[in-house]
Amino acid sequence: MPPRPGSPARGVGARVRPAALPVGSLLLFLVLWQLLAASGTWSATLVPPPAKVWDAFIDVSTTHDGVRGYNGTTLVEHLGISLQRIALGAGIGIAAGVVFGLLMGTVGWVRSLFEPWITFLRTLPPLAYFSLLIIWLGINEEPKVTLLAVAAFPPVAVSTTTAVAAVPKSLIEAARALGASRLDVVRDVVVPSALPETLTGVRLAVGVAYSSLVAAELVNGLPGIGGMVKDAANYNNTPVVLVGIIAIGVSGLVIDGLLLRLERAVVPWRGRA
Repeated sequence: MPPRPGSPARGVGARVRPAALPVGSLLLFLVLWQLLAASGTWSATLVPPPAKVWDAFIDVSTTHDGVRGYNGTTLVEHLGISLQRIALGAGIGIAAGVVFGLLMGTVGWVRSLFEPWITFLRTLPPLAYFSLLIIWLGINEEPKVTLLAVAAFPPVAVSTTTAVAAVPKSLIEAARALGASRLDVVRDVVVPSALPETLTGVRLAVGVAYSSLVAAELVNGLPGIGGMVKDAANYNNTPVVLVGIIAIGVSGLVIDGLLLRLERAVVPWRGRA
């Protein structure tokens, strides 16, 4: 007899099906990948089989035949160094974006002055100004961190500006009627009201910074996951390139998930009627 609506069996099935979809899509992707690699349509250099990529993952993650990881650094260490660059660069860009967003959302002339420049900056791909940063700052950490900061700045500045400008005037007037100073209004009314959209901008900023990682590590990027991908590509080492791309993608998903959990914890009322 089929389970009644609302029964425990039905509830378990409803939970299992959504969880099984990502796993099923991953298995289907691996099968199609293996079939494509085995078909011989392209060489193993262009489309290596999954087993070969797995071997490359083991090689770059361990010490084998006296060789430690890739270029003397393991995959986890490459990724950790890149994450440190992202944390520093995106952190600077996010902090600057929040400050500029608050100023542009509350002071009209500041918005008129800086908004065109931020829009201009937002339209530039990272590679367009990375060469200039190298000329100005050299080839060490400074241009990498600066590029990530510049990439992360516009999404936060734009989202914060929009959120601050959308704060209901009635709330601001009510706070002033109760004797709140301008600073009190910004701290107690504007910031809490703008926080949900600002956190969305932070998630977007981290994503943009992460997508700029390989560009940031094009020059003197080793150790670093983007530098590893670039160096492996120079030698047509496709399995290592794919390992690096997958590592970037998976870690990006994890970071975005953590930021989403933080957003839900900080603004639990968002999305509720």
